[in-house]
Amino acid sequence: MSEAEEIAEIRRAVQALCAEFPGEYWREKDRDRAYPGEFVDALTRSGFLAALIPESYGGSGLKLDAAAVIMEEIQAAGCNGASAHAQMYIMNTLLRYGSEEQKAKYLPGIASGELRLQAFGVSEPTSGTDTLSLRTVAVKDGDHYVVNGQKIWTSRAEYSDLMLLLARTTPREEVKSKTEGLSIFLVDMRAVVGNGMTIKPIRTMMNHSTTEVFFDDMRIPASALIGEEGKGFRYILSGMNAERILIGAECIGDAKWFIQKATDYAKERGVFGRPIGQNQGVQFPIARCYAQMRAAELMVHHAAAVYDAGGNPGEEANMAKMLASEASWAAADMCVQTHGGFGFAEEYDIERKFREARLYTVAPISTNLILSYLAEHVLGLPRSY
Repeated sequence: MSEAEEIAEIRRAVQALCAEFPGEYWREKDRDRAYPGEFVDALTRSGFLAALIPESYGGSGLKLDAAAVIMEEIQAAGCNGASAHAQMYIMNTLLRYGSEEQKAKYLPGIASGELRLQAFGVSEPTSGTDTLSLRTVAVKDGDHYVVNGQKIWTSRAEYSDLMLLLARTTPREEVKSKTEGLSIFLVDMRAVVGNGMTIKPIRTMMNHSTTEVFFDDMRIPASALIGEEGKGFRYILSGMNAERILIGAECIGDAKWFIQKATDYAKERGVFGRPIGQNQGVQFPIARCYAQMRAAELMVHHAAAVYDAGGNPGEEANMAKMLASEASWAAADMCVQTHGGFGFAEEYDIERKFREARLYTVAPISTNLILSYLAEHVLGLPRSY
């Protein structure tokens, strides 16, 4: 089977799976602010959440571009991949920098669905995206580390068995570079929830299962450390590139959903004796969103190709995420406008997807920080912060 045929088959398989979870399912979960466990279980059984895990550990051994297609199709079907996407992009750090013992211990269970790796503890209330200023500390104590601090926007922590945690192991004033002294740990949450770790849900405008997590003298074994102590920030950078590419793919899927929804409605809705889609005032916004989406789609797959080739797609991943999130949000706004009052009705699913799409121009990194990165690291302009 050629690569193109493989991708086409993945698209068909994801579409078939998502057809079992129609709008009614997602509306109910949204109303109850409930985790879509049945959907995540179905993704796990299908092997889609193990897409990036090597076959030797029970996964599919696919490239990031194929994983991006999976996430795109989930969103294009009207579903919400945010309930499970972290397992894909967190995986990168474990795959690239984990020891053979860690991979053998955790990857088969993650691939089979016995374990969930969904929680990524990075952001903090006082530092936000200024990751190098985080205050959570891990202090070596014999064959353990003792962790104290707090994380916020740690989504799906209540529904995860494992957490990838970034903490400072060397005080900032004792390191030569501010990027040093941070370490990554793979925390078995089953052993520490209620025993040093406290999880508090945060209710948001969309059903995102996000939380803040508190660490109070939480003891974890030294074997939880991934790679070398103090090198954690470098380890998560490539994972963040994967995250931005996959989020970009989700945004492309959302944009396609909004555009299709608006196009279908514009053909069917009649006002003044003619379909509203006959009016250029309705046609042009839809067509513009389509063009914007297609351009962003090319950037997403280009970034994935650079990543899969072993490159460092910092520029490409950031641009892909920014352009795709803006295309998705433009399509969401257009779709509401095309539907008029019906765009606000729960049964059409547009208002739910509208709220979900709004997140991605803010997270996992804001547009302003992406522009700052491009200005400094690509264009050579003076650092602004």
